[in-house]
Amino acid sequence: MHEPVKSPKAAERLLTVEAMRRVDAAAIAGGTAGLTLMEAAGAAVADRARALAPEGGRVLVLCGPGNNGGDGFVAARLLAGAGYRIDLRLLGERAGLKGDAALAAEAWTGSVGDAAAGMPAADLVIDALFGAGLCRDLEGAARALVEAVNRSGIPVLAVDVPSGVDGNSGAVRGIAIEATETVTFVALKPGHLLQPGRTHCGGLRVADIGAGEAAFAAGIAGETRALYRNAPGLWTLPRLTAASHKYTRGHALVLSGPAHRTGAARLAARGALRVGAGLVTVASPASALAENAAHLTAIMLRPCENADDLDDMLADERLNALLLGPGLGTGPATCDLVAVAAGAGRALVLDADALTSFRSEVRTLARHIRDGEARAALTPHEGEFARLFSGTEAVAEGLSKFERAARAAEIAGAVVVLKGADTVIAAPDGRTAINDHGTPHLGTAGSGDVLGGLVAGLLAQGMEPFEAACAAVWLHGDAGLRFGPGLISEDIPELIPAVLRDLAGRA
Repeated sequence: MHEPVKSPKAAERLLTVEAMRRVDAAAIAGGTAGLTLMEAAGAAVADRARALAPEGGRVLVLCGPGNNGGDGFVAARLLAGAGYRIDLRLLGERAGLKGDAALAAEAWTGSVGDAAAGMPAADLVIDALFGAGLCRDLEGAARALVEAVNRSGIPVLAVDVPSGVDGNSGAVRGIAIEATETVTFVALKPGHLLQPGRTHCGGLRVADIGAGEAAFAAGIAGETRALYRNAPGLWTLPRLTAASHKYTRGHALVLSGPAHRTGAARLAARGALRVGAGLVTVASPASALAENAAHLTAIMLRPCENADDLDDMLADERLNALLLGPGLGTGPATCDLVAVAAGAGRALVLDADALTSFRSEVRTLARHIRDGEARAALTPHEGEFARLFSGTEAVAEGLSKFERAARAAEIAGAVVVLKGADTVIAAPDGRTAINDHGTPHLGTAGSGDVLGGLVAGLLAQGMEPFEAACAAVWLHGDAGLRFGPGLISEDIPELIPAVLRDLAGRA
């Protein structure tokens, strides 16, 4: 049985590699010696090693040439003092160590072997080769060593990030350690949550090394974007009062495609209703009304043949959240529907066909959103993202996923939910969240349609687009985790009440 993670007390900020450097610098400038920070980091690594290796077991500590290696020297010394048999090996020359790493190495009184000399038997490997700031592909002896560690089958405790993982993007620099667990310091980095880095990290632990709140604030002060791990501390769901009724909970309108293309809209509508919208209407061509009516009861139906019909329908201001795209069809007619929806100034979710219809024309879409003052969220998967933002800086080579989503949000003037195993939610104002609360079982037909409906249902209840999108992604992921194998998209809305109950119970 899946047990949802505990809600943090406050939103969990992420630190880029550059921000972490500023934290270290600010802590040192504030009077905390760099070696003191290194001792605390090494102690945190040693503490986790004791939990992963048998008492008195054999621990292979692989140290690199930088501060990550210094953390390894500290951990080795502490573990040896606790009775563990330590085999410490250095990649590079001991004489090449500098600063705090050299001081940590001086305090190690045991032997130092050559990391390139082969893999000995061990109960645990501590990977202290390269940290989050690695900016080149691993080659030569370093690559051969990582290959040997991965082949060995020995559990690995990675220091900061698994060696070979880019701390900002999660990209693998040629090859990377496949860790059992990763201990990082002060805060998670984007590369811990973005794929494929997330898979390489194994379990994640964050250690407080005494940098202090002032240093942390200095680190994030230089960031152009506010980066978060998506979790309930980042948003607050709508709450009912004794005076609440269906009209106070909002009315979501979902546009359906023609006959034989209606299922996606129904899935979205069910998601909107289950997440708490007071009323949900599916609007479709008259030829599809009977098909939709055969499957819907609590969800209402309206005929809508074209953009003029939608314009007439939106004279009713109680329709306060709109979802267009799932099964709607691509082409000029859909573009016209989007233009009318955006011009109405309501909360707006665009997905699937509504995005593909604006292939390479995101500036036109952005103008509709801006001119209509729509509070919009776009929910593309990677293919739809590439089509919509083709030719813009959002698809520039070398950008991380969170950078692509953030630039896309700025271009579109809308929240962008870039879906995947590491869904990223980005707002035009720079707020960006990375979601790691999900499961591959959500990779099934119609799952994204339900997600769009969850966003629309939360928007209908008055949530702002960024918070609604973050909450919807997390709720969607939690539902998938609860169900597990065999999940189909129809299951997701039916799991939402239990997810909401549990969240309400934590408040």
